[in-house]
Amino acid sequence: MLQMKNIGALLAVVRAAGNAAVTAAGAGDATAVPGEIIDRAEKGMPQSGVLAIPFTATLAEGETLSVAYTVEEGEEDDLSDANTLASETVVAATGPTGGGTVTGCVEIDVKLRACGRYVRIGYTPDLSASGTDTAALSAVLVCGGMDRLPQ
Repeated sequence: MLQMKNIGALLAVVRAAGNAAVTAAGAGDATAVPGEIIDRAEKGMPQSGVLAIPFTATLAEGETLSVAYTVEEGEEDDLSDANTLASETVVAATGPTGGGTVTGCVEIDVKLRACGRYVRIGYTPDLSASGTDTAALSAVLVCGGMDRLPQ
């Protein structure tokens, strides 16, 4: 019954990484955005999550915004023992006919059950054009399946 009345009590949303402002073939393009170290114990040891990367991009026709992400986990609070849990590149957006502004949100399921106490998720935006396209991105991790509720 709690799900129907207060879904917020079942979830925790944490900042996963910093914001990025990207210009094709320029500032921020193909540049890693470091992730924040998240202490799962402070959030009730979530078992699963969704990495959400909202974006707004101005893209020339047929050009793309891709996002590479890496999920690292470990037991040390500085993640000096980090192991890569997942790493992939996804195409977030393609420029429309005639070019234009595209907005959206990349959503990636993250299995946290296998993670150590600490998790870090970084991302790297990449614009395929050579100088005219721009994008703005950020990243949050929506966590669920905690060992205690509500949050």
